[in-house]
Amino acid sequence: GLERGAKNQFSTFNNFITTINQKKEGIGNRNSPTQLVIPNIRNVRDLPPICLDVRQKQRMSIDTLPQELKAPVPPEPSLPIRTKTVKDFQDDVEKAKSSGDWKAVHDFYSTTFDSFLEINAAFKKDTNSPFNTFEDSGINAKFVNVVYDALLNTPQDVQKSVLKGVINGLLQEWKGPRTKDDLRAYCILLQNPQFSNTSTYVIYAHLLRQIAALTEADHHFLVHWSKKISQRRFKQLVDRLLQFISLRLFPAKPEEFPPMVKCTWWIPSATKVLALFNAANSLISPPIISYTDFYNSTLDHIDLMEEYHNWQCYGNSHRFSFCQYPFIISIAAKKVIIQRDSEQQMISIARQSLVDKVSRRQKPDMNMLFLNVKVRRTHLVSDSLDELARKRADLKKKLKVTFVGEAGLDMGGLTKEWFLLLIRQIFHPDYGMFTYHKDSHCHWFSSFKCDNYSEFRLVGALMGLAVYNSITLDIRFPPCCYKKLLSPPIVPCDHNTLVGICDVTLDDLFQIMPELAHGLSELLSHEGNVEEDFYSTFQVFQEEFGVIKSYNLRPNGDKIPVTNQNRKEYVQLYVDFLLNKSIYKQFAAFYYGFHSVCASYALLLLRPEEVEILVCGSPELDMSALQRSTQYEGYQKTDLTIRYFWDVVLGFSLDLQKKLLHFATGSDRVPVGGMADLNFKISKSETSTNWLPVAHTCFNQLCLPPYKNKKELKQKLIIGISNAEGFGLE
Repeated sequence: GLERGAKNQFSTFNNFITTINQKKEGIGNRNSPTQLVIPNIRNVRDLPPICLDVRQKQRMSIDTLPQELKAPVPPEPSLPIRTKTVKDFQDDVEKAKSSGDWKAVHDFYSTTFDSFLEINAAFKKDTNSPFNTFEDSGINAKFVNVVYDALLNTPQDVQKSVLKGVINGLLQEWKGPRTKDDLRAYCILLQNPQFSNTSTYVIYAHLLRQIAALTEADHHFLVHWSKKISQRRFKQLVDRLLQFISLRLFPAKPEEFPPMVKCTWWIPSATKVLALFNAANSLISPPIISYTDFYNSTLDHIDLMEEYHNWQCYGNSHRFSFCQYPFIISIAAKKVIIQRDSEQQMISIARQSLVDKVSRRQKPDMNMLFLNVKVRRTHLVSDSLDELARKRADLKKKLKVTFVGEAGLDMGGLTKEWFLLLIRQIFHPDYGMFTYHKDSHCHWFSSFKCDNYSEFRLVGALMGLAVYNSITLDIRFPPCCYKKLLSPPIVPCDHNTLVGICDVTLDDLFQIMPELAHGLSELLSHEGNVEEDFYSTFQVFQEEFGVIKSYNLRPNGDKIPVTNQNRKEYVQLYVDFLLNKSIYKQFAAFYYGFHSVCASYALLLLRPEEVEILVCGSPELDMSALQRSTQYEGYQKTDLTIRYFWDVVLGFSLDLQKKLLHFATGSDRVPVGGMADLNFKISKSETSTNWLPVAHTCFNQLCLPPYKNKKELKQKLIIGISNAEGFGLE
């Protein structure tokens, strides 16, 4: 097979193409199983370039189209009659393996893949049924899988006959719109495992180009049909497309491919087809594969800012940029784009301040290049609020924090300390801005009404400053918060436009108030009489400062009983009230605060989950990676104490590892760049070994006494990390 060392199996494939029968007879005959092939596939007519603008397409829902699209449906040609079953095929393969006579198998493959009609004749579940709906592709998936699984174990001439047939099908003269049989053939051909081999990439590229050039209506059928592919094979298809893009960008053997200038359409075509699979994946809950499986880490090594600027300048034109398809860009690459975009904005703002100062013939001051925040520890929140409100024009400058009455330059440590102390104080339950839900371990916005929501704007600005200045915060918001934060991702020009309002579901409520969500779920699944058993109306009650207040979910909701017929509407209105309407003013202030710092087209590239990772870091811990990147002061990595330390830490449970990370850095989450970005340091503490370890969270530093044995180190370390509350600031 292709994967088992037969590297030269298709090494002469270009020669093979040139030796295929050069006549074009029968190309127009769709029913002929013996259509002939043009010798050089590179000479096939050009199709229009493929380009998709994320600012237009990404926000459109596939489900908004009607089930039966109004595009004209061409008549389906009659299919040849093919009666071979899965068992018949498997018997043929077994006989061929034992006898060495592959003629029957060869004939099946060469006939089946010779044209789109033959592909449908072999793999369509019922040749007499049209299968023109989103719900059923009509493909006998089991037969397709068996045929493809056997293909790579057949002799070389069998595999070449399949590729010859694929070329035949791709070179047909298309007249008018595609039929559903054509779409089925494309769907089946995409799953061909031969396309994992670089020697077949020329054919694969032309297949991708034709699929990418289909109409939007046809794409919707392919998207919905792709949802039915098994997880393993879906992942294989995605990985194959990602590999194709990577090897075209950075080929191991450039001579294997045509020159880049002659195949500039390869990558756009593959990316657009990948977008179809991404759309299919997003239509299912839970998704077939993780959104991170669409990341192509190869893109981390290209000029990302050029991609970003091309997208900004030519977003609506035919000029391709990976930023038009942000699902393919890894969170690490997106962070680079956001950081560099932030740096450019910082430089631009600072330069303008300098020019303004010089133009007024005033002496320039280096402090004007920074956002200088001066606060008193005793009035931390009020001072911070005043400073950020007064210096709103400077929010996009580099942040520098000073604590009044204290010596010390801010080299990053004071900034991080300011964030840690401020977040800790604002999120304290006594402060009243946020409610902590113990069941879900997260904070949510208090629905209490007040006259001034400026402090919510401060929290939003803090989150924006953290992203802007690459600081990871220990904030526990539910995923729904980040979805609302990107609704919309760009602040609307019309201030009357609602912001922070998004579609919310019972699943979103489960992540915040699981007990209440469970109760509503019970209401939905109740088999008795809802009106008599629950005795509820379209009304909710909330306690505000000791007073119970009622709110109608619908006009006159207090007079509308909840019944079996309207309970879904009741639950949806209830969830929308809790997560959108009851906290609208609080969240709107928070939204404007965040975007006052982070206003950038780069936010269009982000998913809500990715915003959360940028703000809070990733929950995935890799202590071995932390060990490799740790720096030492007073210790060598070969010292006995250090060896004891890592033996103990690597043997910790995940919960204890998180406690250690929180103890040493102020957060149990990892920056986007991984453990190496923590700049974690272990310093030798010259105190008595009776002392517990000490951490300087502002510098991600752990001070470790030279304990005499592993047992003592483990005991003291667990006591320290399990009982750490507050900041031991020296």
